[in-house]
Amino acid sequence: MGNEISWDAARSTNLDNWEDRVPLHEASYALGAFDDPDHLSSVVRADLAAMAPFLPDGVVDGLDVCHLQCHIGTDTLSLARAGARVAGVDFSPGALTSAAALARRLGLEATWVETDVLEARAAVEGDFDVVYTSIGTITWLPDLVRWAEQVAGLLRAGGLFYIRDGHPILYSLDENADGLRLSYPYFGDGEPQEWDDASTYSGDGTVTHSRTYEWAHPLSEIMTSLITAGLQILHVDESTTLPWRFSPRMVEVRDGFAWPEAERALVPCTYTIIARKP
Repeated sequence: MGNEISWDAARSTNLDNWEDRVPLHEASYALGAFDDPDHLSSVVRADLAAMAPFLPDGVVDGLDVCHLQCHIGTDTLSLARAGARVAGVDFSPGALTSAAALARRLGLEATWVETDVLEARAAVEGDFDVVYTSIGTITWLPDLVRWAEQVAGLLRAGGLFYIRDGHPILYSLDENADGLRLSYPYFGDGEPQEWDDASTYSGDGTVTHSRTYEWAHPLSEIMTSLITAGLQILHVDESTTLPWRFSPRMVEVRDGFAWPEAERALVPCTYTIIARKP
């Protein structure tokens, strides 16, 4: 699945795909649920609980939070509802237009910044108590050293970085196989994997621009990039559940989706890393 392509070309191809996803996800993300002023996304509810032991007073209330790769803003605005002052960062203008419209409808304050995450420090004003990123993010990036430098640069001293994402072991599996079968690289070689899939992870609609490029990053690379950027790893966790159905074989459970029970302990589905800037 390796493919030699420049970052600019891969980025442009991925951007077309993510622009196509915006109206599909507006329809499938159940945005009407946010009309309830107490509603938070299920992703943020889980992430707030995981972050709580490492936050002042256990909450984001009153903190400055930068959400990297925020897409249409449902998680960003959930953080705002939890009391944070939020900035959402994404490279998709359509996604940020959608996020801003949702914020206006809900009467929530947020700053939206259109930029590549690899340029975030130069594009985003100020610094933050928390830099947050969650679910389906860094496989879209070729350079984790540069990514981690952006994270560290956005954090003020003592600030917290939080990431929960699909586990690299999960991404090594063939999602359509009859069992747990390793089919794709766990270790990256710097070249992206090329995919052609008109579906998205949410809803039944299809995109016009179906080609995408993603990069494999082992857990060791993710953690080392953060350490190299000067962050102190506080907590690492792995989970057997996902907030989306990675494979048709997954079953619905209380916290999302998981492999059938007989296979559940065999492979992690997500990892969580919490780090602090000294």
